Amino acid sequence: MLQPRSRGPSWWRLKSGVPEDVKGRLPFYKDDWVQGFKPGFRILAPAVYIFFCSAIPALAFGEQFVQETDGILSAIHTLVATGLSGIIQAVFGGQPLLIVGVAEPIVLTYAYMYRFARDKPDLGPDLFLAWAAWTCVWAGIMLLALTVAGACRYIHLFTRFSGELFGALIAVLFVQEAVKGIKAEFGRPEGLGAPTGDALLPEWRLVNGLWGLFLSFGLLLTALLVRQARSWRFGTPAVRALLADYGVPLMVVVWSGLGYAVAAPAPGGIPRRVQMPQAWEVKSTWSVAGRMGEVPGAYIAAALVPALIITILFYFDHSVSAQLAQVEEFNLKKPSAYNYDLALLGGITAAFGLIGLPPLNGVLP
Repeated sequence: MLQPRSRGPSWWRLKSGVPEDVKGRLPFYKDDWVQGFKPGFRILAPAVYIFFCSAIPALAFGEQFVQETDGILSAIHTLVATGLSGIIQAVFGGQPLLIVGVAEPIVLTYAYMYRFARDKPDLGPDLFLAWAAWTCVWAGIMLLALTVAGACRYIHLFTRFSGELFGALIAVLFVQEAVKGIKAEFGRPEGLGAPTGDALLPEWRLVNGLWGLFLSFGLLLTALLVRQARSWRFGTPAVRALLADYGVPLMVVVWSGLGYAVAAPAPGGIPRRVQMPQAWEVKSTWSVAGRMGEVPGAYIAAALVPALIITILFYFDHSVSAQLAQVEEFNLKKPSAYNYDLALLGGITAAFGLIGLPPLNGVLP
């Protein structure tokens, strides 16, 4: 007669499956790396493509951070955060296809947080990152609590429709940010690093806007064109395959170079550039953990509010992204790791807050 398996103490049953995820994925860890290197140089094509797909949004959202936080956060922070989180997810994550990066909702959340902190005399811009660190620590704890409480067991309730709808939302947010960026090129710049003098005249703002519009649509149209290179009726198969694999990153380099190559007798600040300090010039943010004790206790408690918002956002955002990385079209044979990846995200979120970096989560695979 079969004996019923002991389920152990009741507190253990609250576990969301992190140990099971580790046991399920660990036997395949070595094989993930072996299979990844088997294609040889062909692996460079998706790697380069993912690099540009991660770096360009990081630069764009970094520029938005500059405007929303008066330069406290910048593109260097989003680039460092994107690179570190990508390495951590690739090396230690349970789902190798999951791409992590900064998203528009986090920029908006930090913008509201900064406006709140800026107007408080006992907080202010000087302690904003320290207060944001408390927010990230609280969010990390909440994410870990969700994994312990078994919240990931409900991921199967997220249908394919909700996943595709989420993908459409991300696409709309990127298009919206692109339109806002193009429109801003025609406007009067404000904030840190804004040009002055003749660059503010209407005629030069028009020149700057038209030049930005030309570069934007030039990159878009040529990138769409080279993606279809394999179906072209001219050129050798090798050239068509090369353009199809590397054409989009190549167009980014070409059009970016064109933006610097064309010289004209224009005032300083025309055309406008992304304002990004050197990594070794940004020193105050890396040691933000040492100033967390200066934040008043009331604001440490108040940090629970934005932390809850980030937790809810990351739970849905990260889980749906991980689910989209497991769709049937990819023909995956290895198990998922929803619980473990969410727990890892909680650790990354808390750690990034301690070094003054914005939190990141899974985006589209």
